[in-house]
Amino acid sequence: MQPVRQDRRVSMGVNGDLYFSNVLFNDSVADYCCNARFPYKNVIQQKMPVVVKVCLMGIFWLFFSKAHAVVEAAPTWLSPTGSSSSILVLQGEELLLECIAAGMPTPHITWAKDGEDLQVASRMKVKNFNKMIQIPKASFEDAGEYTCTAKNRLGYAEHTITVRVKATPFWLEKPTNLILAPEENGRLVCRADGAPRPTISWFINGEPIETATPLPNRQVSGEALIFRSVTTENTAVYQCNASNQYGYLLANAFINVLHATPRILGARNEFIKVTEGSRTFLDCQYFGSPVPELRWSKYGQGNLEGNRFKTHSNGTLEIKHIKIEDQGTYVCVVSNIAGRDEDQVRVEVKEPILIVTRPQSTKVMRASDVRLECGVTADVTTPITTTWLKNKKHLTLGWRISMDESNLVITNVNTGDEGNYTCVIKSELEQKSASAHLMVMDRPNPPTNLELSDPYERTVRLSWVPGDSNHSPITEFLVQYDDDDWLPGKWRNLSTYPGNLNSVILHLIPFTYYEFRVIAINEIGASRPSRPSKRFQTSGAPPDIIPKNLKGVGTWRNNMEISWEPLTYREWNGPHLKYLVWWRRRDSREEWKNATTKWLKYYIYDADTFTPYEIKVQAVNDFGLGPESSVVIGYSGEGRTYLHFFYHNIVRSRNFGRKSTHVVEDLKCVLSLVSQVYYWRDSSQLRWHWVDRGMKSKEFPINGPDPSGVLDELIPYSNYKMYIVVANSRYEGPQSNNIHFSTPEGVPSAPRSFRIQQRHLDSIYVDWGLPAEPNGIITGYSLKGEELRVEELPPNVTSFSIRRYDRYTRYRFSVAARTRLGIGEWHTEESPHYTTEIYAQDQVDITTQGWFIGIMCAVALIVLILLIVCFIKRSRGGKYPVRDKKDISLEPVDDKDQEGSFDYREEERGLQRGQPSIDAMMKRSDSDDSLVEYGEGGEIPFNEDGSFIGQYTGTRRDVRELDFGGSLELHSPINTIYSLA
Repeated sequence: MQPVRQDRRVSMGVNGDLYFSNVLFNDSVADYCCNARFPYKNVIQQKMPVVVKVCLMGIFWLFFSKAHAVVEAAPTWLSPTGSSSSILVLQGEELLLECIAAGMPTPHITWAKDGEDLQVASRMKVKNFNKMIQIPKASFEDAGEYTCTAKNRLGYAEHTITVRVKATPFWLEKPTNLILAPEENGRLVCRADGAPRPTISWFINGEPIETATPLPNRQVSGEALIFRSVTTENTAVYQCNASNQYGYLLANAFINVLHATPRILGARNEFIKVTEGSRTFLDCQYFGSPVPELRWSKYGQGNLEGNRFKTHSNGTLEIKHIKIEDQGTYVCVVSNIAGRDEDQVRVEVKEPILIVTRPQSTKVMRASDVRLECGVTADVTTPITTTWLKNKKHLTLGWRISMDESNLVITNVNTGDEGNYTCVIKSELEQKSASAHLMVMDRPNPPTNLELSDPYERTVRLSWVPGDSNHSPITEFLVQYDDDDWLPGKWRNLSTYPGNLNSVILHLIPFTYYEFRVIAINEIGASRPSRPSKRFQTSGAPPDIIPKNLKGVGTWRNNMEISWEPLTYREWNGPHLKYLVWWRRRDSREEWKNATTKWLKYYIYDADTFTPYEIKVQAVNDFGLGPESSVVIGYSGEGRTYLHFFYHNIVRSRNFGRKSTHVVEDLKCVLSLVSQVYYWRDSSQLRWHWVDRGMKSKEFPINGPDPSGVLDELIPYSNYKMYIVVANSRYEGPQSNNIHFSTPEGVPSAPRSFRIQQRHLDSIYVDWGLPAEPNGIITGYSLKGEELRVEELPPNVTSFSIRRYDRYTRYRFSVAARTRLGIGEWHTEESPHYTTEIYAQDQVDITTQGWFIGIMCAVALIVLILLIVCFIKRSRGGKYPVRDKKDISLEPVDDKDQEGSFDYREEERGLQRGQPSIDAMMKRSDSDDSLVEYGEGGEIPFNEDGSFIGQYTGTRRDVRELDFGGSLELHSPINTIYSLA
């Protein structure tokens, strides 16, 4: 079951009926159902299905279309019927005006009020395809005559609805409770209105005033009930009833007649804090009968009235724009004939919160930093807290968003940071805030919804939807295309268009597949590319491009090769590209000959030797012929030449510094052809200088009977050889005789191997090598520096030493070689940094370095291990007499020693020590393994067994006493490092 689709023809009325302005054949349905839902009970009631059957008008329907099959009719009213009706509505209730008409074609409904077109106000809604007007809350101004008009091309119908607005009673002034003292006067006012105007009735304790006990001091006067000199008998509940035919109102008021002492209600002796300039209220609610008199004073002196002070009827004292001098104690006194009461309120005035620097709305670029200032001043005795809101929500701080005092700092701004930021300063007394809008500028979002339309042979229209500009206007759009079928994804720029366009016509190449994408650009940068458009192919066309670089050249003496540059694939404009070649003899009347080829060359055979031809070419594809090229003159192949030069004059040489030029003159030939000169450097005029003998060549045109040419880039002070041949484009003739010539002296090239060294702390040493090309006889060298005058040095001096006056300055030196013609090319170098502080620091601090201390500890550990190993070997080794093997006499073997050990004690024997010879010392140095020489004492307190006994004679020899014919220096590891440094 589906709901009925409503439109101008079919609609549902206010009463729930379904109306058809006219019926069509497809309105025939067998189950139109009406469902009624009761929302409060959540119940749905369904009516029995209604069958609608549309009858056809005989065989007439078979020959006419639907548009002509329905009989047309002028408008008539379905609801409401007739020409007029009326509606009564109460003020504040919903007003619905409905007009539904029948007719064919479907009528159009318009509305008018009191003879003028209806102006739809904000309280008014037009619904149901202009068939209904809804006013949610009717007022008296909605009353009047509403005319609805139904119109089609056959006529119109009008219906007038008279709207009357009535109102139930409503209060203008309600009676209020009264507390009166005896003998006081009072009144109760009861004013109400309505349509029609309501009547007022009074009741006393629920009884009509007319039937209640009459009192002489009570009187009804119009809309008021008046009391004079009340007594306790007047204490009662009085009701006021306002009613008309549409409803009524009832209000109660209590009159209490009593005698009470004044009393101040609420808290007493309050202490309040306020901010300067604020509007302050001091409460003093009181009660008493008769009504007490109220008086406010400061410190109990005088009355506070006028200017900035105002006393309200409920006892509250209002102070406008309170000042610092207004702080103090305020006294409230209430009194009547029965007594008095008073209360005190102490007021302290604080300086207000003042935002001196308000955050400013700003625009920033994405990924930049922003700082929102919020400078605040406040009373020093009042603590304040600062919080920031974003879009009226609490802002969470983090590593990227932080606070600097009361200022907000955002680093690496992104688009998510955009919004309204509010600085909230709060104290116990007040709260101040200031807001600013942060706008983040970024590259545009990529365009979307690319569409292609209006395709033609060479154009297509591309349309797109621009993305968000991200607060920086889009200045232009870049359209890119991809037309590579073999390697897709290679995007090329097609064209740029102004930022206010989103639909452009693209000029394309025929017979090419295209994909397009668009990039938006603003002052921040370019957006990401859009999604590619659908693939599109342009239709084919004849070629537009003329093949370039057309030429005809003979490759053999009886043929000509016609060649040209190919058209690129994008220039084909269609499939099966070929080339149509045209040729004929120059200055002849023969017809043009042609041939079609797919290659880039075409050969003409059986041509005369070196014959001119007119040639042209054009591109061809399946769609037609392209434009013809201009006529080009080509020549068939040349034959071999046997002409040669005859050399008559010598060669003139001219010197231009490091290079020379030479003029070859008076070369007689028989025919004006091209001459090819071959030359090489045979040797240098300096016998010791090696040269490169590589051959070079240069071509010269032969113009006139006395041709000449210039050879340049020759090396001075050299011996050259050359010969000349006659040549055409294919062959060279016999070579001429060899020609010898020499170049004059020039200036040398730069010296090689220029070095700057520091051999001492106070001097710099420079040296250099010979120039790569002396170009003459070296007569000396020139050396200059920033701190030196120019030094002229002889040719055999290739070094120089300079005293340093400033150890912290870098020097620049230049050196150049000289010949008789002048100074050659300079070679410039800068000295490195030489600082004595680092040098000294390295020597002084080496013993404190970690690596040095580690090495020393390792050495000490190794020595200790070796000593332990030696002692262990001495105690474990075999014991045998070696006295007869040594040159030092030993004591006799103690036969009583069964262990076979030997005791060499200094006090038991006196050994003769003498100075050993050099040879003995050298032999000893080759085999010594003992560590006794490094001992501290002069005696040997232990026995030694094995073959090493003879090397220890009881006392350590002092190495300084040995004579080696020279000095022997003992180095500790530290001294070794210092000496190396």
